[in-house]
Amino acid sequence: MKNSDEYHIKFKEIPEGQKPREKLIKYGPDVLKNAELIAIILNTGYREETVLELSHRIIKEYGSKAITQEKDVGRLMETLGIPPVKACQIVACFELGRRFFKEEPGRLPTIRSPEDAYLYLEDMKRLKKEQFRGLYLNTRNKIIHDEIISIGTLTANLVHPREVFQPAIEYLAVGLIMAHNHPSGDPSPSKDDLKVTRQMVEVGKTMAIDVLDHIIIGNKTYVSLKDKGLM
Repeated sequence: MKNSDEYHIKFKEIPEGQKPREKLIKYGPDVLKNAELIAIILNTGYREETVLELSHRIIKEYGSKAITQEKDVGRLMETLGIPPVKACQIVACFELGRRFFKEEPGRLPTIRSPEDAYLYLEDMKRLKKEQFRGLYLNTRNKIIHDEIISIGTLTANLVHPREVFQPAIEYLAVGLIMAHNHPSGDPSPSKDDLKVTRQMVEVGKTMAIDVLDHIIIGNKTYVSLKDKGLM
């Protein structure tokens, strides 16, 4: 295990002009990678990680799309092992982005097929932990909300219908697509995957909200339970 001094020395050895803050000042934000922008917001590292190492890990473990939608500070702290201050910085940063630069309805992603959903969610294949997400659609099949519902092995005990359908009610969605990843790389559905899917389909019928599909993402491919006739 490397100590914190070694990490700080490595960070200090980065040429001054290549450090995130200096690059931002000299070249503007367009040249910075996502991890570098997050590093500027976080300002300092944590424990044995430099701020750049921490920023790269946040994106790698959480997913670049998912991190921008996360609003639960406690879940960020638990999943990433970071303190409250840093979790609050991340949530506040992306919340400001959403408020100041809300996408126009005409520019929202459209999902018309399992492949469309997979392409939108493709970054989940690199996640080290299982993540269950909901994509909430309007009548034109456009995504109006994207939410992380749970993190951890998917079971009926972990995922409650209330957590799945509450965003649909809040955002007036008419349909939803469930998705989760298998860190093992094999997207074959488990018994729990099928059980959760059937449970949500039945609840959706009572609420007049269509559960359109459940996409399971592996390392190199995906499975659509709708295409497989499993829902």
